Amino acid sequence: MPTRTVTVVPEAGLHARPASEFVEAVGEYDADVTVAPVDGDPVNAESMLAVTGLGVEHGDDVVLAAEGDDAEAALAELETVLATPEDEG
Repeated sequence: MPTRTVTVVPEAGLHARPASEFVEAVGEYDADVTVAPVDGDPVNAESMLAVTGLGVEHGDDVVLAAEGDDAEAALAELETVLATPEDEG
């Protein structure tokens, strides 16, 4: 299962609009994706409630993991979402 560790750039972390964009991006791919703080338990990245419940803040590192036909493409897109400041997204 491919994984990536990404630093969260948006000032709001994985809350509000960045989390919504993240969850929406996950749904565009044929892949099962999880997200977790580096030292935490992974959650389903398609669940807005689960993603915002992680409490991930600006500057935190998260681990993305994906499995399925679009796994690599999904990870690339999600890395872009998390690495883009809110005012540029």
